[in-house]
Amino acid sequence: MKVDLKILVVEDNKTMRLGIVESLSREGYTVFDFDNGPAALTFLSGNPANIVITDLKMEPMDGLELLKSVKSDFPGTEVLLISAYGTVDTAVKAMQEGACDFLTKPFSPEELRIRVRKMQEKILQKESLERLQAEHQILQNEYDYQYEEIIGQSQVMQKLFALINRVSQQDSTVLIEGESGTGKELIARAIHKKSQRFDKPFIKMNCGVLNENLLESELFGHEKGAFTGAIRQKRGRFELADGGTLFLDEIGDISPNMQIKLLRVLQEKEFERVGGETTLQVDVRIISATNRNLSELISKGQFREDLFYRLSVIPIKLPALRERKTDIPLLVDHFMKKILQSKSNLKRQISPDEIHLFKEYDWPGNIRELENVIERLLVISPDEIISPQLIAQQLGKHTTQAGYINNTKLDTALYNYEKNLIIEALKKAGGIKNRAAKLLGIRTSTLYYKMEKFGLVK
Repeated sequence: MKVDLKILVVEDNKTMRLGIVESLSREGYTVFDFDNGPAALTFLSGNPANIVITDLKMEPMDGLELLKSVKSDFPGTEVLLISAYGTVDTAVKAMQEGACDFLTKPFSPEELRIRVRKMQEKILQKESLERLQAEHQILQNEYDYQYEEIIGQSQVMQKLFALINRVSQQDSTVLIEGESGTGKELIARAIHKKSQRFDKPFIKMNCGVLNENLLESELFGHEKGAFTGAIRQKRGRFELADGGTLFLDEIGDISPNMQIKLLRVLQEKEFERVGGETTLQVDVRIISATNRNLSELISKGQFREDLFYRLSVIPIKLPALRERKTDIPLLVDHFMKKILQSKSNLKRQISPDEIHLFKEYDWPGNIRELENVIERLLVISPDEIISPQLIAQQLGKHTTQAGYINNTKLDTALYNYEKNLIIEALKKAGGIKNRAAKLLGIRTSTLYYKMEKFGLVK
């Protein structure tokens, strides 16, 4: 199999270079040629290649220098070094620097093609191993979960726990609704952990961070050659979750076209990979979640009503943290222990007398915001006992004898500055949230929270 392989030939002898190009092109490879190393490196920076074939003796950069640069800047690219001055010492040095193979001139076209085919086999084996390792890591990560992460003794949480116990024993689809940061994924994991599928995969997919084409490929997989860049077959999340649970987060963000495809899977229990003709069937329980009002989206024609009814056979509404403030002391204690355990060099305490400060705040970012504030307090506090002034400051308040009042012009300026930064990042990223988050240097989940905070969620 000789397709989908890009090769760069770097040789200052024009006759030799064109001979190599012609020999490899006849085999169906895509070949680019250069008479010097710097030009090849410039091309590589914008055009990834699988193999570089380079002569040893060249100016201004010899083959060993080019080899070092390629392996440093493009570690996934394999290098074949060729030379008319081949010695055992030279070949050993080339291998030590990362060359895949060494070929001594003169050589026949057939010998060159044999070496390239062996390199291609190595590349394909490496890609296959990386894919299997990535899939294994996905599965492994899904088991790293403790049910005890869901904290709460309030009446509303006790009702939620009872509902989880009942729901987990059935295979009905579940729709979890709640504001950002309320712990929707934790609830989904708890349902899976207590179900009969507990020993099978729990696979998650955030539907709000990918465009339609990428999301389709991630969910259903794709066949080799299905689109540009599809150099191998890939299993989708539905296949990875076979026998277990598939958690579809931010389900309210999927496009109308993807809604139709998802509805078909729910109705018929079958699908095809992108670019494939074979119909696949999997045994998967679907749990979805959203922080959007799906009923409102339905009324606007932005979400299919029939899909909504398929997804929400069992609806679960998560309370906001402001609706269960009696759980805040437990959550503060839980996050204190959890974070301090990971930062063994820190010794910090929050006085029980200051817990009321946390209960007086409404927590628009819910549990996620509370955890972030706790970690910030633990890190920036100059004293072992965290002061009430520092707590109030982090919650956007000043302490006075009269109580706590909102910050003034500085808060407004910081608020507007951060909001404008996010708007600008979203523009540069073309509205793709995970790209915007990378530009800002924050996690995508943090970006979602901040977008809600600043009223940027449409």
